[in-house]
Amino acid sequence: MSKIRTLTKRRAVSPVIATVILVAVTITVAVAVSYWMQGIAGQYTAFEKIEIQSGYAQKSSIAGATPTPGDYKGWKVTLQLQNTGTGEATLSDCFVNDVPLSEYAGEIYWKYATGVEATPEEVMPPTGLTMVSGGKQTLYVYILQENTINIGDETTPIYAYADTAVTFTSGTTVNVKVHSAAGMDYIRLIRLP
Repeated sequence: MSKIRTLTKRRAVSPVIATVILVAVTITVAVAVSYWMQGIAGQYTAFEKIEIQSGYAQKSSIAGATPTPGDYKGWKVTLQLQNTGTGEATLSDCFVNDVPLSEYAGEIYWKYATGVEATPEEVMPPTGLTMVSGGKQTLYVYILQENTINIGDETTPIYAYADTAVTFTSGTTVNVKVHSAAGMDYIRLIRLP
């Protein structure tokens, strides 16, 4: 009987303190779960978004020498890109007037800038060019003029006059489209001077 009396004399935690403890534990668990879910959601909801900040064309000798007024062999299209998405973007292909560059048989090709000052230029790697989130990149698309053909390759171009399928002339507007590995297309209309 004395044991029963000692058990009945014990008092429980007051209901107010019990409620405060339960609320504190619930809030702590909820905050921990929300941080965990944000980490998981961030991994699966990253997206790419490339913005073409500027795009223009200029006459070019393509071969790298300073051209004289009658020495132009085509155009150099410059595209300034920035990845404003939250994930990486891999630029895998380029199209001019909805035709892939590979179909132009070396008459149109693209390069990218490796340095801050947009030089030197490198031929695009076969796996594409990866841009990190927030990263900027300069792309160049070289378009050879009609009756000029690249009989070398993209790294050491050699130009000769021949009948080609490319019929671009000054004043023509071309549709330059950069395609990403995720299936997104980024388009810019460029007028050739």
